[in-house]
Amino acid sequence: MSKTIKLMIDGEEREYEEEITYSEIAAEYQDRYENDIVLVLMNKRLRELYKKAHVSGKLEFITTEHAAGKKAYRRSLTLLLQKAIDNLSGQKGVRVIVYHSISHGFFCRLEGDEELNEEYLERVKREMLRLCEADLPIMKHNFTTDEAIEMFRGWGMKGKERLFRYRRNSRINIYELDGYYDYFYGFMAPSTKYLKYFDLTLYEDGLVLLFPGKDPKKPAPFEPSHKLFRVLEESTEWGKMMGIGTIGEYNDAVVRGEARDIILVQEALMEKKIGQIAELIAKDASKKFIMVAGPSSSGKTTFSHRLSIQLRAHGVKPHPIPLDDFYRDRIDTPVDEEGKPDFECLEALDVELFNKTMQRLLAGEQVELPQFNFLTGRSEYKGKILKMGKDDVLVIEGIHGLNDQLSYSLPEESKFRIYISALTQLNIDEHNYIPTTDGRLIRRIVRDARARGTSAQETIAMWNSVRRGEEKHIFPFQEKADVMFNSALIYELSVLKKYAEPLLFEIEADCPEYLEAKRLLKFLDYFLTVPTEGIVSNSIMREFIGGSCFPV
Repeated sequence: MSKTIKLMIDGEEREYEEEITYSEIAAEYQDRYENDIVLVLMNKRLRELYKKAHVSGKLEFITTEHAAGKKAYRRSLTLLLQKAIDNLSGQKGVRVIVYHSISHGFFCRLEGDEELNEEYLERVKREMLRLCEADLPIMKHNFTTDEAIEMFRGWGMKGKERLFRYRRNSRINIYELDGYYDYFYGFMAPSTKYLKYFDLTLYEDGLVLLFPGKDPKKPAPFEPSHKLFRVLEESTEWGKMMGIGTIGEYNDAVVRGEARDIILVQEALMEKKIGQIAELIAKDASKKFIMVAGPSSSGKTTFSHRLSIQLRAHGVKPHPIPLDDFYRDRIDTPVDEEGKPDFECLEALDVELFNKTMQRLLAGEQVELPQFNFLTGRSEYKGKILKMGKDDVLVIEGIHGLNDQLSYSLPEESKFRIYISALTQLNIDEHNYIPTTDGRLIRRIVRDARARGTSAQETIAMWNSVRRGEEKHIFPFQEKADVMFNSALIYELSVLKKYAEPLLFEIEADCPEYLEAKRLLKFLDYFLTVPTEGIVSNSIMREFIGGSCFPV
């Protein structure tokens, strides 16, 4: 008699034979879900559908609407694109390389003898759809690390070959799609039949693989962000200049003893860029309001201070003003759709007070500025007096800086807009990019634990709300910026690693945030650590790890 297990599914207890696969169970319940089930949570541990159920407990389904499901879909769709291009290339050996995330998709370039045009892209799309109709399984194989290194060396995937040299585990999971093998950072969908919602479009000298947006069954439209793309490309060029484009190349440089040089060169490049922005501002005497905006943990505060120093070097007198000082009293804070205080919305600021204050300063009046007391939740006046002269500018930093509704009464010609974000230069390898949100989340975990006494669990729990605020209040305005500044440091994750790991290990397995903590720990394991002694006190990194010369 075969052994049975009991599973709690959607509030009801079911009994199954022990060797049943999660895929078979998911098939029974798929009709209850609007979107495809691609993974499961078994006793709060993420599992792929091909796995067999061995223990009793609680089983939850992960669809393409969930964050983990979306990630699995995107990875799997990337593999599908690679396989389609490989099928079409024949003896040409054409390969696709993933560079950036842009507009709900991945920007990719082709390597090899193939002209990228609309006709070719249509052929690729047809081949991808054919593979979807064939319902080919995406299979996982387990190899020794040495075997994986030899495999990828033979296939010319140098990024993966280098990556695995620093692998601590003795074995590696490799995915296969109809004879095409590749490594991916994270779980995958079970087969190609799940991957029919996508689109391809030409952009610049490459293509964009478009994923579903809010609707999991419809590819998002392509909305190019030309300025953002230019900054991403500039970061890629910085990496090439330093000979570092992937984590494996970075780790190679660390092993060669080049970590200190990497830090110094990266900081020099950043200082040069800040100086160039300051020079642009100084050349135009009409610019009085320097509006600095960007998502959470972009380093806005340190950037504003460094920009102020560079402005002084150009004969301009800057005055940093945080938009946080214009918060309404907490008792007057609007609430979101869940009835919780919405500190991210524009209405959480006293927009009228801000405009009246700025108008008076522009007119040359002496003004006492408000200061927000985060302990009492009230705006206070403590004698912070300011009067602007002809060489004075205000460096205004906050998430709404690029929104015209914030500064509606100020003359357009008086504003200079700067968008700042941490746009990671490195990729894991040829086909696994590093999400910029991961870098910012790790920054925030480290900073909030040090400066605010917030646990990693609390920071992760708040992150989805923070991200929703960014999507609503920051990203729609990024293309309005006069300049964009990338605050990511090529070395930062190997520095943040030693601070973040103990904080992430504190999260218990029964916490909802455990899965994300485990994913981040796996991600950080790719990096070799470097010492912090060579990081200068005005570095953006100091805003997060401590030791900054600025009040951050």
